[in-house]
Amino acid sequence: MAGNLARAAALDTATIEDVTAATARAGNGPVVLTDRLGKQTGQTDWAGMDTLDNIRTTNRLLAAMVTLMTLAALYFAKDIVLPVVLGVLLALTLGPWVRWLSQRGIPPSLAASVTILGLVALIAAGVTLLGGSVASWFDDIPRITFELRSKLRGFSESVLAFQDATKQVGEIAQGGAEDVDTVVMQQPGLLTTAVGNLTSFVTSLVVGLILALFLLAAGNMFYIKVVESFSRFGDKKRALTVIHEIERRMSRYLVAITFINAALGAGIAGVLFLLDMPFPFVWGVAAFCLNYLPFLGGIIGTLGVGAFAIVHFDSVYYALLAPLAYQALTAIEGQFVTPWFLGVRLQLNIVAVFLSVIFWTWLWGIPGALLAVPILVLIKVICDHVPTLATFGNFLSGRTDTPSTTDLATKDPTLAR
Repeated sequence: MAGNLARAAALDTATIEDVTAATARAGNGPVVLTDRLGKQTGQTDWAGMDTLDNIRTTNRLLAAMVTLMTLAALYFAKDIVLPVVLGVLLALTLGPWVRWLSQRGIPPSLAASVTILGLVALIAAGVTLLGGSVASWFDDIPRITFELRSKLRGFSESVLAFQDATKQVGEIAQGGAEDVDTVVMQQPGLLTTAVGNLTSFVTSLVVGLILALFLLAAGNMFYIKVVESFSRFGDKKRALTVIHEIERRMSRYLVAITFINAALGAGIAGVLFLLDMPFPFVWGVAAFCLNYLPFLGGIIGTLGVGAFAIVHFDSVYYALLAPLAYQALTAIEGQFVTPWFLGVRLQLNIVAVFLSVIFWTWLWGIPGALLAVPILVLIKVICDHVPTLATFGNFLSGRTDTPSTTDLATKDPTLAR
């Protein structure tokens, strides 16, 4: 009897040593050891739990490193990455139009050429309408600057007095330290910087249009290649759904924002005409173009209208009516009209849009601000169809149909405590 008990104990010990690990329900709890029959032994594999924690920590660190390296690559390789991103976004935006023409019997290459040429014609028309006036304004910059300084002399003197007082306080704080020679690096002027940025953007736009033309002329070839890169049928179907959803939302965004900008430009042109502002039609076209830059376009337009109004009108107080009217119309558009379209049509919240504009403007400048919303739309669609990114997509969402705290408390009384 004693020998049988000893052999049974030895067998149980050997069985426990040859165990399989199983995590807790959520995968975050301790590892419980089981025997060959699947019964829990009551022992906890703390070493296995530590290993899982180490793996999770390593994965988080690797993800952070990859994110930082990606941001660095996007920043330093801007001249290469920006045209590629622009071309891909244009192809996704114009894809439904090319497909619609192809369904009418037009070859994809011809449909893509017609679409890209139409877009180029619209851009050329806008440049033509604004080109002459903008060129003359650049020639008058010295005169405009002189008149602005003359009419705002009182304000300028107050600012200079404040700067002198600040400088004197700094000298007193230094305690009469000896003068030190300071080397000041001459920075490029505002006009030189603007011309350089404009040239870079035009180059990126040309390359992006050519790339979009090639992508659209290829028809469904690249879509098929994307689908074929997945092995499971469910992943293939999901990839195709994501591509079509991105095309649909981007096309809706382009159409919606174009109509909004056209209405805003017409309203601004009419108000400036009533105020006897010079070149009201040109300012309306400028407002139409600038409003493609979320948040930044309204600020640039307001400053430009204000400067020319102060120069044109004798009364500074009357001149302030023009920028105030411009800002009021853009505020109505930005606070009510566009958020409704972005929230309902694109399912984005205004905070996510604002942060996206800040981030991409910091990364790529004005072109980044122009691409901020399309990139955010692309990210949102991907998050909606990838379960692991659903939490991040929920933060980007502008939907308001989620249950309130009161509703949740009604359904579950424990939440009301």
